[in-house]
Amino acid sequence: MQPQGLSLTYKILKSHLIKGNLTPGEEIAIKIDRTLTQDATGTMAYLQFEAIGVPHVQTDLSVSYIDHNTLQTGFENADDHKFLQTLASKYGILYSKAGNGICHQVNLERFGVPGKTLLGSDSHTPTAGGVGMIAIGAGGLDVAVAMGGGAFYMAAPKVVLVKLSGKLQDWVSAKDIILELLRRLTVKGGVGKIFEYGGEGVKSLSVPERAVITNMGAELGATTSIFPSDEKTLEFLKAENRTEDYAAISADDNAVYDEVIAIDLSSLEPMAAKPHMPDNVVKVKELKDIKVDQVAIGSCTNSSYADLMTVAAILKGKKVHPDVSLVISPGSKQVYEMIAKNGALAELISSGARILESTCGPCIGMGQAPRSGAVSLRTFNRNFEGRSGTKDASIYLISVQTAAASALTGYITDPRTLGKAPEIKMPEKFDIDDSMILQPSTEPENVEVYRGPNIKPLPIKEKLSESISGKVLLKVGDNITTDHIMPAGSKILPLRSNIPAISKYVFESVDPDFSERALKEKGGFIIAGENYGQGSSREHAALAPMYLGVKAVIAKSFARIHFANLVNFGILPLIFDNPADYDKINQDDLLEAQNIIRELNEKKPVKFINKTKKEEYIFKYNLTDRQINIIKEGGLLNETKNSKN
Repeated sequence: MQPQGLSLTYKILKSHLIKGNLTPGEEIAIKIDRTLTQDATGTMAYLQFEAIGVPHVQTDLSVSYIDHNTLQTGFENADDHKFLQTLASKYGILYSKAGNGICHQVNLERFGVPGKTLLGSDSHTPTAGGVGMIAIGAGGLDVAVAMGGGAFYMAAPKVVLVKLSGKLQDWVSAKDIILELLRRLTVKGGVGKIFEYGGEGVKSLSVPERAVITNMGAELGATTSIFPSDEKTLEFLKAENRTEDYAAISADDNAVYDEVIAIDLSSLEPMAAKPHMPDNVVKVKELKDIKVDQVAIGSCTNSSYADLMTVAAILKGKKVHPDVSLVISPGSKQVYEMIAKNGALAELISSGARILESTCGPCIGMGQAPRSGAVSLRTFNRNFEGRSGTKDASIYLISVQTAAASALTGYITDPRTLGKAPEIKMPEKFDIDDSMILQPSTEPENVEVYRGPNIKPLPIKEKLSESISGKVLLKVGDNITTDHIMPAGSKILPLRSNIPAISKYVFESVDPDFSERALKEKGGFIIAGENYGQGSSREHAALAPMYLGVKAVIAKSFARIHFANLVNFGILPLIFDNPADYDKINQDDLLEAQNIIRELNEKKPVKFINKTKKEEYIFKYNLTDRQINIIKEGGLLNETKNSKN
C-alpha cells in the first residue's frame, strides 16, 4: 500500500517540528527561522525581548521595519524609531528605515525564501506565503520568544487545498480570487486551517498576485496560506537578484488534504466587500449608482510594481473625477523608484492622484480619513467600522482595477466597462538598493539603546489566584475586532510603548467609559459572542485590558491570534459550555469562580457563580497543559523567565 503523500504545508512543518505530532488540533512546537516586526507592535516586542535576557537574537534573520507610525505629529513616534534602531543595532537585527517600505512588501522582495518559517508581529505576515514560506502572524511576545531562541507553539492545522483551474479574464485580478473565498467561507471560515493553493491555475499567477491572496487569507481567520515554489517563484527571485534563495518545493502528487475547494479562475468577475466586513462580498456590477468620495490604493495587499503600473495605465491621459480624492501609497522604495524612473509616477500625478509615503498609512487610520458619511473604496484588506478614522464612513474593499475605474467615473464602476485591459509586463530585473536596510553593529557592547520619555516599563501580571471575582465590565456581540478593543489611528498608535496611556482607549468606540470603569472596579470580566478578537495581531488588545485588570474573557468562540495573546498575558479565555448562558449574563453582574486553579489542574470545566442573579454557569477552555501553566504564572513572560531560572 502506497503511503500517503505530504502537503506542502506539512512538508515544511515536519522539517521544523520540535514537539508534538502533526495531527490537526494537537499542540505542536516549530522552529522559527526568521522574524519580522513593525513599529506599531515592535516597540513592545523588543521590550519583551530585552526582558528575556539573551544577548543576541537567535534566529537566522530578524528584521525590524518602520512602516506604521510614520506620521510624526509629536516626539513619540520619532523616539520609538530611535529606540528600535539602536536596539536592532545592539542585538543583531536588521533595521528597515521609514521610507523603505511596508514590511510585507519589502520582506517579499528582499527576504522571502521558499521553505523557511517566518513569525511576524503583524497579522498579514502570511503575505510571504506567496513565495512559499510558512509565514504566521502572532503577538509580539511570541515573536520576542522566537527571537530569544524559543519555539513557536500552535495547534497543528487542518490543511485546505484551494484547487485553481483556468485563467483570470481581463480586468479580473488576484484580489477577486480572495474576495470570492471570503464570500464563500466568511471571516471565520479559516480558523484552525492553512490554505494551500494548487492546481493548473496556480501557474498563471505571479508571485505578487499570489501574495495578494495569502495576505488576505488573514481575513479568513486562517493560520496562514501558501503557494508552491515553482518557475514563477524562480522568475521573481531572479528579478530580485536572489536566485540563490530559490528552492523548488510543492506538495506530493498523492498528498491528502482535510478539505478541497475548487475555483475556476475563468468564471470569476470583479468583486467588492461592502461595509463593514471583508466577507460581505458581492459582484461589483451589482453596486450601481453608488457615488464615491475617496479612493485609496496601496497597503500591504495591493501596492506592488504590477499594481501601480496597472493603475497608471488605466489613468494615463485621463483625470480623476472632480468629486473624488484619489490617494496612492507605493509599497516600497523599490516600487516608488521604478515607477518614478519609467514615467508611471508622472502619469499618476498628472491624473490628479495624491502620492503618499511607502507606508501603511490610511489602512490603519494613519491619515487620509474620509469625510463624514463618505463612501471610500480601498484596495486594502480590512473595512471594519471606524478603522479608516471616520466612524460613519462606508468602506469598500476592491481591486486596483475597480479602484482606478471608479476614481475616473466618480461611481463604483465595473472596470470591464472601460474597454481593452492594460497589459503589464513584469520587469526582468527590479532596481535593487538596500541602503535603507541598516546592518547591526559589529561592536554591540558599545551601542546604547535610546529610550524616550514615552517608553514605560512593561506591566507584569501577578500569578493566578485560587479564586477570582469581579463585575462584568462589558458585554459585546459577535465578530468583535481588535480595532474595537484597541483602536489604531494617528492619535492612539504613538502610545504603543506606554501601556498606562494607551489603556485609556480600550473599547473607546464601543463604550467610552470602559477604561475608567475597569480601573474603578479593579478589573473584572468581558462577555462576548462568536469570533471574539478577529483582525489585527495587536497584542495591546490583550496587554492593555490586562493592565486594566481584566481577568477573563468569556466568549462563544475566539479568533486564533487574540486567543493566544490573551493566554500570553495571563487572561483566561473561557468558552460558554451552554451558549444560551450568554443571554443570561448582563453588564455589572458580579461573577465569582471559587476553585479556578484546582479546576484547571484537574482539567475540569470551571464553575462560575453569578452572585447578582444567584445562578451557576459552566465554562470550557481549549487550553493545553503549557497554556494552563502560562495562565497560572501570570503570562508567558513570567513563565519564560521562571523556566530559565
